[in-house]
Amino acid sequence: MQLLIHIFVALHIIGIASLLGGFLVQVKSMRTGEARMVPAMLHGALTMLVTGVALVGLNQAAGSSVDNIKIGVKLALLVVILGLVYVKRDEEKVAPAVFGTVGLLTTANIFIALLWT
Repeated sequence: MQLLIHIFVALHIIGIASLLGGFLVQVKSMRTGEARMVPAMLHGALTMLVTGVALVGLNQAAGSSVDNIKIGVKLALLVVILGLVYVKRDEEKVAPAVFGTVGLLTTANIFIALLWT
């Protein structure tokens, strides 16, 4: 069971890297208003959602305690991120405020994961 949990943690980190990487690559474009939601951002957010839900289930099945409030906050942030990326995925240019919100919420999600004990 632990091996499966570690595999899903690795996949979850890959999803975060895809989402945040897609954002960071375009920070310069955001200043000029040329930023757009790239497919890597959508796929990263979906990967985070699927693997995050799987991790909660696997940890509960293994008998580990799960902080439901923390998971709920992270899920709420991810749903907002996923909604923004999904709705704006076909637009050639995304408003800098919307694009910055995705980056800010992604970073907040990472900090919540690491610092909330």
